[in-house]
Amino acid sequence: MTFAQESDAADQPNIVLVFIDDMGWGDFSCFGNDDAETPNIDRLATEGVRFEQFYVNSPICSPSRTAISTGQYPQRWRITSFLNNRKDNQRRGMAQWLDPKAPMLARSLHEAGYTTGHFGKWHMGGQRDVNEAPEITEYGFDESLTNFEGMGPKLLPLTLKPGQKKPGKIWGKAENLGEGYRWMLRSEITTGFVDAAIPFIDKAAKANKPFYINLWPDDVHAPFWPPVETWGDGSKRRLYLSVLESMDKQFGKLFDRIRDDDALRDNTLILVCSDNGPAQGAGEAGPFRGFKTHLYEGGVRSPLVVWGPGIAKKQNHVDKQSVFSAIDLVPTLLELTNTPFPKDTTFDGEHLVNTLLGEGGSRDAPIFFRRPPDRDSFYGVEDLPDLAVRSSKWNLLCEYDGSDVELYDLSTDPSESMNLADQHVEVVSELTKSLLSWHQSMPPDNGPSL
Repeated sequence: MTFAQESDAADQPNIVLVFIDDMGWGDFSCFGNDDAETPNIDRLATEGVRFEQFYVNSPICSPSRTAISTGQYPQRWRITSFLNNRKDNQRRGMAQWLDPKAPMLARSLHEAGYTTGHFGKWHMGGQRDVNEAPEITEYGFDESLTNFEGMGPKLLPLTLKPGQKKPGKIWGKAENLGEGYRWMLRSEITTGFVDAAIPFIDKAAKANKPFYINLWPDDVHAPFWPPVETWGDGSKRRLYLSVLESMDKQFGKLFDRIRDDDALRDNTLILVCSDNGPAQGAGEAGPFRGFKTHLYEGGVRSPLVVWGPGIAKKQNHVDKQSVFSAIDLVPTLLELTNTPFPKDTTFDGEHLVNTLLGEGGSRDAPIFFRRPPDRDSFYGVEDLPDLAVRSSKWNLLCEYDGSDVELYDLSTDPSESMNLADQHVEVVSELTKSLLSWHQSMPPDNGPSL
């Protein structure tokens, strides 16, 4: 019997997935940030569940987005780094866009009667000179509004700094991706996405239809353009914190729309997480080592807040133990919403409904990672690990051939400061074998030759 069959909640709860670009594990104030305040997210956490051992499946944007959309490792779809121009994608051995035949969460929900909308960054096809990529609506969405890295209607950013009277433009070449764009201040673009999502919700509620929404803001991805009155000293860190606080403020209207409606509050689940770790000098990964593009914890461990007063089993609960990842969200949400699984599809993710709703429990299988092919060195590290696996308390990292092993006990050393590989030969042998087997089972990219 599935959870949805035994639950008192409706069979088709609404889902809102907030997926933030380039935000560190420690950037919400409810995750320990003392330099900025994020009251709207903090309130969700107080009224819901906060997870401390949740992972995304890549330390960089496009593959991370592919994983959370499909429930499968992004390597299966040959998206292993950020999608760039046509020539660079080919150089790195990558696809030009996500195959529309991928098992999209949105499509499964749509086929089950949901109305589906994507509002925000896409970055799974349609960017730079790749202008023949599929429209976002070809992936199971009824409506979309994106930025400069997706096909379909979009908001493009105007920039303004203190003392400047006329706004500037960035990513102006995105106009070449098709009609349906409009320009607005980058500091207000999340409001633009929220202002599109709310009437979408209103329409679904009026039609008595369940909804699934992606709200994927890119505020905290560089370059940072907060409201001019919050620039402070103009340092990278100050601009980042100002953008973070502004983004949280812009979320408020959407969260209030749901919270203040009895029907929506009791039958909506909001999930908030980040697509990868922070850029160096901007966000912070809490106690964890590494940044965006790194396979160390700081690159792939994400904050996760889950809110749903009528659905979640606990409130103001901190789950410090459950280990799971973004690929688990797709089968979990399909089961939670009583949605049939797509035919002939095997998810890499596991069904963890009880975990998501606050009752604890980790995935059974390890979580495997492969670095972006173009990121063997980054942020001052000359030779980054190529592969990683999180299994139980262990995190093992190594090169493509299994050499240069690093082994960390995350239960006692979350900052990955003590390499225990020489002290646990059997653990190293077992984990390296499974990691290399996974790596070799995935379509290759050009990482070894770059």
